[in-house]
Amino acid sequence: MSERVILVDDEADVREAIAQSLELKGYDVLALPNAMRALEVISEDFEGCIISDIRMPRMDGLAFLDAIRERDAELPVILITGHGDVPLAVSALHAGAFDFIEKPFETDRLADAVARALGVRRLALENRVLRSELESRDWLESNLVGRAPVMTSLRQRLRTIAGSGADVLLLGETGSGKELAARAVHRLSDRSEKPFVAINMAALPETLIESELFGHEAGAFAGAHRARYGRFEHARGGTVFLDEIDALPVALQAKLLRVIEERSIERIGSNEAVPLDVRFVAASKANLSARVDGGEFRADLYYRLAVVTVEMPPLSARMEDVPRLFQHLVNQSALRHRRTPAPINGELFTLMAARDWPGNVRELRNAADRFVLGLDVLTSDTPRLAKNLPDRIEKFERAAIAAELTGQGGNVKATYEALGISRKTLYDKMQRHGLEREQFLNTGED
Repeated sequence: MSERVILVDDEADVREAIAQSLELKGYDVLALPNAMRALEVISEDFEGCIISDIRMPRMDGLAFLDAIRERDAELPVILITGHGDVPLAVSALHAGAFDFIEKPFETDRLADAVARALGVRRLALENRVLRSELESRDWLESNLVGRAPVMTSLRQRLRTIAGSGADVLLLGETGSGKELAARAVHRLSDRSEKPFVAINMAALPETLIESELFGHEAGAFAGAHRARYGRFEHARGGTVFLDEIDALPVALQAKLLRVIEERSIERIGSNEAVPLDVRFVAASKANLSARVDGGEFRADLYYRLAVVTVEMPPLSARMEDVPRLFQHLVNQSALRHRRTPAPINGELFTLMAARDWPGNVRELRNAADRFVLGLDVLTSDTPRLAKNLPDRIEKFERAAIAAELTGQGGNVKATYEALGISRKTLYDKMQRHGLEREQFLNTGED
């Protein structure tokens, strides 16, 4: 972000003196004689702060402050006050001014206020970009982050699947983003305005699963004093996400198969079929095909769920995404915890990319939280990638190059200079490791 300052003062000599003092401090100053001129150049995403005198003709500093806050309430405004204006300036602080400085003042006092204002503005704009990402129409890009080929392919596949209406089976390790993928399928479908009901099959007590899923009529069993909708009915018109489907008892798998095939349910205690307009997305971290072979999962239910199967890539299959993904998760964590995180240096990126993450994105998110909270990012139980030396060297080299490319925003020259190798050597290694410069360009995605 450029260190841009807009200075507004109707007295030319004062304006020139303040502008020169700030320029000597390294700031880019635009000095203007009145507030109306300033409002012409201040945009909603202006990357800087405002300094304004209070006593000015036509539009004074307080009216100027109100006009700026209507345009962008997060834009810092520093007011310059005469002695008699201090009560007004205090009132202005309550109205949203960032700070006020009483004349006469030392240059360092103003420069310090400007530095603080620019820091606040920088964080506000970064948070705004992140909020925009999270609220953007393409929710998929903001949540399933990564530029590795497997992630680009995954997002494209989910977009295609979402519009098909077919049931989906998501397979992948713990923490690989199966629920995010399920939500993406829902959000990108024509059911997006209807409910998304997530059900963790492993978390439901076996004695209550049937009632929770199908509902019951009054008097169906002891304690059923009134009729109750099941989770499936709550999702009418929307999507049902069956997480950890492999945990469903075999006795209930036949009933679920019937619901999926007939798109209707019968509440416990009733023989009346209730039509069910829902889409099913199931997920499992277990190898369902092996479960079928072992007699633990019904083959007919497996094949009915697996109309479309999506393999969620583990983090180990896209280690080049670790630095960028970690930065993205740090930004999210900073918003949640209302903290300003320290800059992430290339050494930390490299160390993280050279570690194994068996908990996948979920584990990396925990590391991001620790970083934002100022705790140790890499715990003693975070294993290294490989055990044998050749594999360890190979994976570390790939991770180091990916981390440096991320830190340099895809700038090849800066990368090979930082790594102390030639341009040709870098390109040869990138080709060998399957890394492409385009994966690391700063396009505003993360």
